Order: sequence, then structure tokens, then C-alpha cells
Amino acid sequence: MKHTPARISQLLFLLLFLVLFVATDYRGNDEIPAAVNSFFRADPLVLTMYLPAAKSFTLLLLPALLVLILTMILGRFFCGWLCPLGTVLDLVTVRIAKRHPPSWLIGNLKYLLLFSLLGAALAGLNLAGIFDPMAILLRAVTFFAYPLLGDGARSGWVGLYRVMGDSRDHLAPGYALFRDYLLPFRESSYPLAVSSTLLLLVIIFLEHYGSRSWCRYLCPLGTLLGLASRLSPVRRTPDRVCNDCGHCGKVCPTVDDRKMPDGEECLRCFACDRVCGSGRVRFRLTTSLHLRARPYLPARRVLLGGIAGGLLFARGLRWKSAQARERLLRPPGVRDEVEFLAKCVRCGECMKVCLRSALYPATFQAGIEGVYTPLLIPRLGYCEYHCTLCGQVCPTGAIPNLPKGEKEREVMGKAVLDKNHCLPFARKSNCMVCEEHCPIPQKAIRSRTVETVDLNGRRITLMEPYVVEELCNGCGICEHVCPLEGRSGIEVFGVKDKTPIAVAVAEKPAAKGKGGDDDPYR
Repeated sequence: MKHTPARISQLLFLLLFLVLFVATDYRGNDEIPAAVNSFFRADPLVLTMYLPAAKSFTLLLLPALLVLILTMILGRFFCGWLCPLGTVLDLVTVRIAKRHPPSWLIGNLKYLLLFSLLGAALAGLNLAGIFDPMAILLRAVTFFAYPLLGDGARSGWVGLYRVMGDSRDHLAPGYALFRDYLLPFRESSYPLAVSSTLLLLVIIFLEHYGSRSWCRYLCPLGTLLGLASRLSPVRRTPDRVCNDCGHCGKVCPTVDDRKMPDGEECLRCFACDRVCGSGRVRFRLTTSLHLRARPYLPARRVLLGGIAGGLLFARGLRWKSAQARERLLRPPGVRDEVEFLAKCVRCGECMKVCLRSALYPATFQAGIEGVYTPLLIPRLGYCEYHCTLCGQVCPTGAIPNLPKGEKEREVMGKAVLDKNHCLPFARKSNCMVCEEHCPIPQKAIRSRTVETVDLNGRRITLMEPYVVEELCNGCGICEHVCPLEGRSGIEVFGVKDKTPIAVAVAEKPAAKGKGGDDDPYR
């Protein structure tokens, strides 16, 4: 592999992608100064689907607008110089034997996919993250490769410690450096990890049908950039592989038979210019767009059919009732489910940085349209009271980046005691674990002294828990720490009204006597 300027740029941006990915984790600081979300904020597909879905613009995606404008001037440079998934494909494609692509892969399929996504976005459903190349790569690394690296490294160090015997203390500084700067902060496993990895492997398998087959035949980001590059005044001449040489056809990643790619599929890697010994290949600035010479490929029925199909698809996906959606627990600051689905890019970074392993990718709890979006599952983890990391790494603001004080007041749900399982109610035995762990300073879970009869008919004094609903923010720690196996004695459910906890209420002093007559919340 020759280290051309485009190749060096690719490798540098892939390295930057991986460095930012590793940095997007908890490393002992409450702030993450640089995160991998920068790649999504420079992603024109994220911008293009965000605008019609959210019906608004955010300055977070201003870099994507600049990339789109530069593509209209310079051509499809992003795919050839910056895209990390494209770099991965270039690194593996040299080892894959090529076959002729099937007929269904060639043609208007990529336009149909792009316009279907656009139609769904017009209906308020942003599905771009499912097919976005950076989201595909990031999910495979986040859900599968990175946890596997952490487990393997920790197991390897344990084995090495055993082999070293008394000399193992010499390994401690090396492991500390490895643990603090490279390994994931916590051990984790995610649902959909296998499916995320399989999707990436399918894209790599497509390299059997020619280099950059995903980029040329399916990728919605590449298709969007290709359409934008039609406006570029920079053109390549000649448009075919010369009969007496053919070197350019051997190095071009998107050559089709002997026809060189036009302005739409040319990645502007300039490899053909560098290998041309006769100096025939030129990239020149022209004053005409030559639209007649390069007809618009998607037929009208593909454009209209794709958008109409996306609209119908978006409506058909929403089979979950509004009541079922309200019961979902979303990250802090998410108040409107429809708005959240319109903004979420499904990158998975909020789940990776979650301190207490509370966030996991949804399968079908939120319907098919909610796949890969983050859900809070209290039995597996809880939302740390002072943590704001998920809002910091969200690339589109679907999870708001709130100051610590505001985040602590955000309501994700409300806790409800299940008297059929909770120990004081079901077994007449004292248990105050949920109250002890409640992070709200005034305690959203309290206990009051009651006189009752135990299971043997004896009169006893019991500490009975109850929930102060107006103080509960639904962080889930009560459900997480409940000592019962299986189903918890207290559960957190999503609520329709997610108005933040009022400051006046939060500042009320805790009642004396734990639920006595002077308790204003009794």
C-alpha cells in the first residue's frame, strides 16, 4: 500500500477516530473535552436527516454544513480522505478476491435507500444512524470490539501475574498505564452487539464485488455526497482508462470496468494522476457543470417512490402506543419521545460513558424505529446523580448537555413500590435499602413507623417505605439495589410529565421522625 497524501490523510483520520473513541470514556474527570462525536457533527447525512426530522437547526452540526458546501466545490473528498469506515475498507480490500457484482446491487438501490431515509425524516423519524457509515463502525467497536478488548486484556494480565509469581509487582505500573488510558472504564456487555458486528462484516464482505462496493452501491452518506459533488466545477479528464497504459484503472478504488468514475463517484484521491506516466490525467476547474453530459441518474419514480415509501414506512413502524412509550426510561433531559427519535443518531456513545451501566441499546421496547436508541434499565444499572457525561458526548443534542445542577433536577421517571414483592409489605420484615441509597438530599424514599401484624399473627412495629413522588427523579438506584432476586420490590416507570423537580420543593428540609405526624409528605 503506497502512502499517498490521500492514504496518509485516511490513516491519520482513522487514528484520530480511534483516539477520540478511547478518550470518550470516564477517565476520572467529570468533563470530556474531546469526543468522537466530532465525526458525527461533520457528517452531512446526519445534518440532512436532522433538519426535516427535528424541524430545526443546531449549531452542533455546523461542521456538517461546511463539509457539504466544500463537497459542492471540491467534489466527494470526504469519502477518499476522511471517512474512517472507508479507510477500514481500503485496508482490507487488498486481501479479498473480486467477483462481478450482482445486478440488484448496481443501479438505483442507493438512491432508493437515501430518499427512503429522507421520506422517513419528513415524517419525523430519523433513521440515518442505522445506515450511517460512522455509526455502523462506532457501534461495532463500542458494543463488541472494545468490551472484548477490555475482557481479553484483563484476563491476559491475570494470567501474566500468575506466571510472573513474585516478580509480578514490576508489572503494576504498566498495567496501571494501560488501564487508565486505553482499557474501558468498566466491564460491560450489550444487547445487539452481535448484530452490530455482523452488519460491519457484511459491508466488508461486499468488497468481494469490488473495492468500496458499500460506498458505491449502498452507502447513503456516499450517495448524498455524490449528488452534491455533481455541482463541483472540478472535473477529471479523460473519462476512460487509456488502452495503452491502464495504470489509473488499477489504482482507482471506484473504477467501473474501463470507465473512470464521474464527478459523482470519484473520491478525489488523485491516485490516477500520480500513476499516469504520460501526463494525460488532469483535474481541471471548469466553468460548466456539464449536467447534460451527466444526466441525473435516479428516475423520477425512484425519487418520488423512495420518499413516499419512507413516509409510509415511518408511519407503519409506529405500532407502539403512546402509553407504552411513556413508560420508557430515557436518559436525563429527554422529555419528548418524538423529538428524541428525530434527533438521536444511534451512535451508542451515551451507553459507553454511562458510569453505572444504566444505558443499553433498545431492541424493540420502543418499536422498530427505536432500535439502538438508549434505554435506562434500572435493574442493570442506575443514573449517577451528579453525572452529566451522556449529554456531553451526544453529537446532536438528543440528550441535552445540562449543567450538573439542572441535570440533578431532571425527571426520567417515578419510582413505584410493588407491595406484592417489597419486603416490609410482603414479608413484614424491615428493609430500608432503597431509602439509604436514594441520592436526593431530601430523600425521595422515606419510611414511617406503623403498627401491623406479621406473618405469624404477632403485632410488630415496622418501618414502612413510601415514595415522595414530587422529589423522585427516576434515577433507578432504588430498583438497582433492591436485595430481592429477580423482580425488584420497587420499580421505576417512565412518566408523561417530566417537569424538572422544582427548586422550592427540593429545598424543603427532610421531615423529622421519618414519617411521623410532622411529615408534610405523609
